[in-house]
Amino acid sequence: MIFIGKYDRQYIGILAGFIIPLLISAGIWLFSEGNRTPVEYFRRIAEADILTHIISLCVFPNIFLFLLFNRLDMLRATRGVLAITIFWAVLVFAVKFLL
Repeated sequence: MIFIGKYDRQYIGILAGFIIPLLISAGIWLFSEGNRTPVEYFRRIAEADILTHIISLCVFPNIFLFLLFNRLDMLRATRGVLAITIFWAVLVFAVKFLL
């Protein structure tokens, strides 16, 4: 119980909810076809008009993180994950409708 109390902070949830999609996107880039630099890769997915799909795919694991924190009764960290997931959702809508 000391472990849970120590890490039950909102900034832990925000940090985890921000880093996990970045790690997922790095994994998608590593396993994508061809040896491209990250700039070339993002330019290619932007030209293919699938940028919002990739962002949504990367944010999807935040659901599992949210459920894990909720199950462990780490409600402050859960709130942080929810906040950063809402940020990602706003980013997806902005990219989709403004670009």
